[in-house]
Amino acid sequence: MQAVVLVGGFGTRLRPLTSHVPKPMLPVGHEPMISRLIGRLERGGVTEVVLALGFRPEPFVEAFPDGRCGGVELRYAVEPEPLDTGGAIRFAADAAGISETFVVANGDVMTDLDVSSLVDAHRAGGALATLHLIGVADPSAFGVVELGDDGSIRRFVEKPAPGTEPSDLVNAGTYVFEPEVLDLVPVGVRTSVEREVFPALVERGALRGHPTQDYWIDAGVPELFRRANLDLLGGLRRAESCVAVAPGARVDPGATVSGSLVGEGAVVEAGTTIVDSVILPGAVVGARAQVESSVVMGRVGADATVIDCVIGADGVVDDGGHVAYESVPATE
Repeated sequence: MQAVVLVGGFGTRLRPLTSHVPKPMLPVGHEPMISRLIGRLERGGVTEVVLALGFRPEPFVEAFPDGRCGGVELRYAVEPEPLDTGGAIRFAADAAGISETFVVANGDVMTDLDVSSLVDAHRAGGALATLHLIGVADPSAFGVVELGDDGSIRRFVEKPAPGTEPSDLVNAGTYVFEPEVLDLVPVGVRTSVEREVFPALVERGALRGHPTQDYWIDAGVPELFRRANLDLLGGLRRAESCVAVAPGARVDPGATVSGSLVGEGAVVEAGTTIVDSVILPGAVVGARAQVESSVVMGRVGADATVIDCVIGADGVVDDGGHVAYESVPATE
């Protein structure tokens, strides 16, 4: 089975972490986010993934030089201009010659969804498209559905005003499409799958939902990216986990690391305390520093305090500095 994975965004919500690294290549549990996503698709029966890109494919080619991720063959479809989600799916599907039932996945979603169960539900329902659905506390930030008793989606509203949501079930970013869905997307035209294609399918009675209670998180913002990493430590995930400290990290025996991840090549010096944080590959945390509820990609000086911050690759907290609730360097 083939899949289209949407990785064309510029990762603006994750800046400054994405100033030099494409969002899908950021590590979640010491592996690139895209690797974990493709691994989940492979477990669900996907054998070929087309990465729908909005810019250069070189970082992905360098990461997967043999054109494979695990047992999955990779292909790249680079849009000549931004085509939005629907246009990107159409462009990638055409580039790969997709002509049968296929999977679509958003590149920043981390979930324990069994993709094969979604495919089975789609085939049993006989619709043109089936969406994975998750119940959330604040659905207004997502595409929200009204689901009929028979599993059909009767209404799809993208990011409704708070208090107007038809339910708490939201689009969880993994879909199964029949190739006929592509006919709803004009070639080379910016088209939103959420605002245009899904409502059109609802009007035809051709859109179904598959709600589950699986682990699910949109890792596209810093706080949830941090959470997606830390959730791999405590047995919360059904199919995935990781060690707290990567084998190539250097953590001084006099440092305290609690509920945190320390990435490959990172350095944590003596007397440092790190709590509920993600220290990304190559980052440096100086002696006696305190880091809490933060993501660090750059350098934290000795005796510094960092609380609820995102430190980008170019970010430096000076020796003895104190920063809280900030991005360093500041995002635009």
